[in-house]
Amino acid sequence: MNGMRSASEMNQSIFSLKGRVAIVTGGIGLLGKEHCYALSEFGASVVVCDLNEEACERFAKHLPTSSMGIGANVTDPLSIRRLLNRVLQKYGQIDILINNAALNDKVEDPLFEEEGRRFEHYPLRWWKAMMETNLTSVFLCSQIIGTQMVKQGKGKIINIASTYGMVGPDQSLYQTPEGKQTFYKSAAYSASKGAILAFTRFLAAYWGKAGVRVNCLTPGGVENSQADFFIQNYAIRTPLGRMAKVTDYWGAIIFLASDASDYMTGANLVVDGGWTAW
Repeated sequence: MNGMRSASEMNQSIFSLKGRVAIVTGGIGLLGKEHCYALSEFGASVVVCDLNEEACERFAKHLPTSSMGIGANVTDPLSIRRLLNRVLQKYGQIDILINNAALNDKVEDPLFEEEGRRFEHYPLRWWKAMMETNLTSVFLCSQIIGTQMVKQGKGKIINIASTYGMVGPDQSLYQTPEGKQTFYKSAAYSASKGAILAFTRFLAAYWGKAGVRVNCLTPGGVENSQADFFIQNYAIRTPLGRMAKVTDYWGAIIFLASDASDYMTGANLVVDGGWTAW
């Protein structure tokens, strides 16, 4: 075929991550684990990164490829540099960074049932903590780990945003059938995730010529033992009629991490069951 690959050969190789090294922050969270599994299933060596190193190491042992777990505080530059050095020591390169670590005031979290549910009373300390984890960590990890990618001349950074970074929270989701408001989604979460979208565009433009592609994945809500009324409210509000399963984002992660997305940067890939379509 005059040196050209067949369509079947291309289909198999364009999504392959064999020989790639990926770091996933928030790697032992609900979706963090799924991102790790997806990357590993497609051939990448995965660095599972979260606060608890023992838990990261334990989880990494169950991945299909040679992987490692590293405990790190992604809001601390020194901790991120130690993470970088350990990864380079073992693998000699970093090809993919998924900025997944985040705080999220969840409807199923009892912490948010008592204090500061409404915007009028939302504590400043919660605002600062969410900005530090959701936004500053993305800045620091991208700056420190992304600089290594620039030295290599290539790399993929995937930032995890949220539908609430695109549209305002629908607070009626948290109302029981009797009309009781059980929870309010915070301004801090929305503001931090909206900023991720802007930061992604900045970094994509800044590092475009350096060979580093920077994109966002915006997932919809994932079913995870929430109250039945909330799951029903969410399903009614979603064109596809359900919340996401944890595996619904595998395809998007592999696409953004692989050669299949090589002509894509500064974009926001929305996988939300149509939530933001109306």
